[in-house]
Amino acid sequence: MWPNRRFLDIVDIDLPIIQAPMAGSVTSEMVIAVSEAGGLGSLPCAMLTPDQMRAELGVIRQRTSRPLNLNFFCHRQPAPDPSRESAWKQRLSAYYRELGLDPKTPVAAVNRAPFDEAACEVVEEFKPQVVSFHFGLPVSHLLERVRATKATVISSATTVDEARWLQEHGCDAIVAQGYEAGGHRGLFLSDDITSQAGTLALVPQIVDAVTVPVIAAGGIGDGRGVVAALALGAAAVQVGTAFLFCPEAKVSCMHRAALRAARDNGTVLTNVFTGRPARGLANRVVREVGPVSDLAPAFPLAASAMAPLRAKAEASGSGDFSPLWSGQAAGLGREMSAAALTAWLMADAAARLQDLATQVPAVRDQ
Repeated sequence: MWPNRRFLDIVDIDLPIIQAPMAGSVTSEMVIAVSEAGGLGSLPCAMLTPDQMRAELGVIRQRTSRPLNLNFFCHRQPAPDPSRESAWKQRLSAYYRELGLDPKTPVAAVNRAPFDEAACEVVEEFKPQVVSFHFGLPVSHLLERVRATKATVISSATTVDEARWLQEHGCDAIVAQGYEAGGHRGLFLSDDITSQAGTLALVPQIVDAVTVPVIAAGGIGDGRGVVAALALGAAAVQVGTAFLFCPEAKVSCMHRAALRAARDNGTVLTNVFTGRPARGLANRVVREVGPVSDLAPAFPLAASAMAPLRAKAEASGSGDFSPLWSGQAAGLGREMSAAALTAWLMADAAARLQDLATQVPAVRDQ
């Protein structure tokens, strides 16, 4: 049914469905379900310690031998900027007082580590079939060690220039991340979010610019999106927001409720949660402080001052200070298991392709 088998054959999966590696929302349960269903399950490692990675991978390897993807951030850690961090804390101080928190209390650093020596050792130990990166690629000596494990290397591009750069630096496949996609933008050659292209425009231009397989991401929530990706030249699709409706997704009840109520115009790109542009559902802090704030410290430092507000608000059932990550197609979401969603996406795509095949002769006859 899927004529472009370049990615399927490289990673040895049955269905051209990649479950997006959504840090904080995906655990081993979802990875196992998607991989067993014939897609590519992705374990996000950016918020895990090496020991936590090993624990999750131990569970995965006990329950499936199917291919899986380990995903890492590869941003450069910013230098501490006490004055900017202080200004950011001051901007949030009224919320601290409202929630009964002391703005002067030191905040803990968040765990969003870039790919490093310790993470590379985990890759070498478990040898996953696929290793993917966000925000470019790691430094060359670490990338060479990953490649030495025979893993397929993938990274995200938000522009044609980024796609060309990734191919030149050794990527085996490229995720074309359209403007519609939820979560953090994968941009790394520019920080300009005003000129980002949507999936429909981006995918075919990247397909024309590189020779490696291209994976479409952003705004894909049913078989129509899968068929569109096929027509655009993609060899697979990466689906994120649709999987957040699954029971295996590790999201708060506030996040689930917001996703169920989501509409096409309900998301924004914001930097207030981490310091880096990411698409999520608009809530109180996004509207009042952002969506984009010049005061937010560089990624991931902005998250530290936000964490106490999030914890206190969520304890009382409020998502006012929580990152409610979502793409623009959340309104297409269906509540079903991750395995069922993986199968349904392809079944829906197959049915729609069949409908198109029967319509074309009828049009010709006219």
